[in-house]
Amino acid sequence: MGQVVQRDPAYGYTAHLGGVPFDEARTRVTDALKAQGFGILTEIDVKATMKAKLNKDFRRYVILGACNPELAHLALETELAVGLLLPCNVCIWEEDGGTVVSIAKPTAMFEIVRSETLQPLVGEVDQRLRHAIEHIGARAGTEALK
Repeated sequence: MGQVVQRDPAYGYTAHLGGVPFDEARTRVTDALKAQGFGILTEIDVKATMKAKLNKDFRRYVILGACNPELAHLALETELAVGLLLPCNVCIWEEDGGTVVSIAKPTAMFEIVRSETLQPLVGEVDQRLRHAIEHIGARAGTEALK
């Protein structure tokens, strides 16, 4: 069976950080998100979970739940069920001697909501996360893909 070719998802902003160790990339992600008003609410260690639940080895891979409290509050005040799409997911994984960072595009995630009232807020969240991934990519000497 051939090797699976990983492509950057159309529903995420992605930066390939060649030669950047996982732990350094994670620090960059946290700092870039913080600069845009986001904190990390949750963390899923996929590698540890796969080992514990399935006894399978997996590369270092974490899923972070990022949240901007002010924007989340506004979204929830507008439409309570929008919590189904919160927090914003950020994935970090090892790949080819470096690290990849991918952030879910709020504009893509909120296409299913179709709320005119939420659109300006979604646009602001999207812009802030785009700035974060651009900062992460720029620090690594790479360009984030959009």
